Amino acid sequence: NKSVHLKLVPNPSHLEAVNPVVEGFSRAKADLLYQSNYDQILPILIHGDAALAGQGIVYETVQMSGLKGYYTGGTLHLVINNQIGFTTDFDDARTGIYSTGVAGVVDAPVFHVNGDDPEAVLYVVELAMAYRQQFNSDVFIDMVCYRRHGHNEGDDPKFTQPQMYQIINNHPNPREIYIQKLVERGDIDKQLAIEMEATFWQDLQARLDDIKQKPLPY
Repeated sequence: NKSVHLKLVPNPSHLEAVNPVVEGFSRAKADLLYQSNYDQILPILIHGDAALAGQGIVYETVQMSGLKGYYTGGTLHLVINNQIGFTTDFDDARTGIYSTGVAGVVDAPVFHVNGDDPEAVLYVVELAMAYRQQFNSDVFIDMVCYRRHGHNEGDDPKFTQPQMYQIINNHPNPREIYIQKLVERGDIDKQLAIEMEATFWQDLQARLDDIKQKPLPY
């Protein structure tokens, strides 16, 4: 029963360039609004696995996290681990076993979790938040999942990763897996799940139609 103000910071440039922007915004907000009580704010950085391992600005941001001038009380790093960088297998993209190797710079814990299990993901997020609030340091969540479609309109991963994408094409999406789990447990009626999904898509379509009727200012 508490209100939380959520701000999405615009990414100024390329992969991971938004990281220090989020940290600076969070530091200023904590200092100006909460008298430097960093438990009142939380920087959240969302990474791709390949970008996390490959972009130097990630290392710079993490290694400065404990410095007096840059401290924000700990950042929650959520890694959307697609197991592929654009068209590159992870074993051709980095030397380390995990994309989260940078966490070792500040001894930040890393939780590896199956992206197909939403209850496990939620549990790990709550665990990571409890750790951050208790110890005020960075924490990483490595959500191991996959990317069903290409990186953009010109990239069809079936050409570069045919075996992996044969598996993905035959794999049900997380929503389907979770609905089946809830139905089997008796937590939800399958028809209700179908109706909820239909309502969700109708809401999205209605908002799109509304924008088309009333164009946003450029």
